[in-house]
Amino acid sequence: MFRAAAPLAVTADQKHQLELLVRNGNSPQKVALRCKALLLAHEGVANASIADQLKISRPTVLALRTAFTKDGMTAVTGTRRRKRSPKVLTPDLEQCILDTTLKTRPGDGSTHWSVRTLAAHLRVSRTIVHRVWQRHDVQPHRVERFKLSNDPQFEAKVRDIVGLYLYPPDRALVLCVDEKSQIQALDRTAPILPLRPGLPERQTHDYQRHGTTTLFAAFNILNGKVIGTCQERHRSREFIRFLNHLERQLPADQEVHLIMDNYCTHKSAEVQRWLKPKRRSRFHFHFTPTSSSWLNQVERLFGIITDRMIRRGTFHNVTELETAIYRWLAAWNVAPKPFTWTATADVIIEKVRRCKASVGTAH
Repeated sequence: MFRAAAPLAVTADQKHQLELLVRNGNSPQKVALRCKALLLAHEGVANASIADQLKISRPTVLALRTAFTKDGMTAVTGTRRRKRSPKVLTPDLEQCILDTTLKTRPGDGSTHWSVRTLAAHLRVSRTIVHRVWQRHDVQPHRVERFKLSNDPQFEAKVRDIVGLYLYPPDRALVLCVDEKSQIQALDRTAPILPLRPGLPERQTHDYQRHGTTTLFAAFNILNGKVIGTCQERHRSREFIRFLNHLERQLPADQEVHLIMDNYCTHKSAEVQRWLKPKRRSRFHFHFTPTSSSWLNQVERLFGIITDRMIRRGTFHNVTELETAIYRWLAAWNVAPKPFTWTATADVIIEKVRRCKASVGTAH
């Protein structure tokens, strides 16, 4: 049994108003609930019993009684706000948030802080943490990957290739060459559900493989046009076949500078023999440093074709895939878009030097 509290002092007029608010169907639910609690308290019902009947907490009943005794009907119809002393963002608190974010990790084994976990840890609001992170451009949830080149001729190769980008030779062609290998002809196991308002295009996570192809491409840095062919594999013989195709497509009276990576196919003995005839002395190979394929502009083109056509495409066989690739390249060449290279060799070399210094790598 609950021990009854002293009946709440309620005047006749107040009791009449409370009863009217309870019966009025337009009364807000929280107002009607307060009225019921006060009427029960006026009848001498125990506070714990009131809380049990109305499915509220006993502290809520006690707070309502105190507020009604102090403010009367205003406590019923008004909005009661709790008095809080929110933390103010001070320079010391801001530095504490930054130091905790950058120099520590959560104690539960997580790899990084989130707004909520850090706010709970420091006993501050999420808004304060978010404001500090925005002000200092701190994004713990993001991670970027990098790879450092250990090529002993890194600086010389960077200056050579960047020089071709920024200052291409007169009356010469500069082409970025590479192959995108193992492009799969994937077919979904169920029909794709089309795009609808409020819903993205949906496709099954599983798929059927129908073979692969390799795209050999040469990207002209001056006008953005692409010469490309698809072949079954990417050995030296396929690369030489592409070079022969390239030779037929290019003007015979122009020097040709080809930028490519250090893949063994590009440096094989067969390729060196292909270069020996005097008529091919106009072809000049320029190799990017090891682990630096990002210097080759054709990689950006491969990224575009992957995002726009290959990744979400559905193909029933390799022929269909290759036809789609040729169609996409033809559409690109109707209105080609060259990429604008702005970084100088000095800027690139200095950034790599700082990165190596920060990770303690001497080479």
